[in-house]
Amino acid sequence: MEITTKIFQTKKGLVEGIKTKWEGFSILLVTGSKGFLACPAIDIDACQGYGAAAAIVESTPDNPISTLDRFPNRKVTKANAKAQALGIKAGMNASDAFELIA
Repeated sequence: MEITTKIFQTKKGLVEGIKTKWEGFSILLVTGSKGFLACPAIDIDACQGYGAAAAIVESTPDNPISTLDRFPNRKVTKANAKAQALGIKAGMNASDAFELIA
């Protein structure tokens, strides 16, 4: 298992990307003080039950996020109610959502 991190600067503060990689599979998250964005491997509806603002960004087996450098260029595909309350919505750029979770 390999873990990689990356800090992203936004106008509203820092967010941190985390990638955990296993053979043939990775989980990627970008976290801020108000919530996080994740690859589709995370159940954001379950996160809602814990009071966490969470959203999914586009990633498929044919076009995976793969790296933290690619994460900001993806689109949000789904946001739970807590994330929507922050202004995160489907179709927005992940980089714009970074500011809302910072």
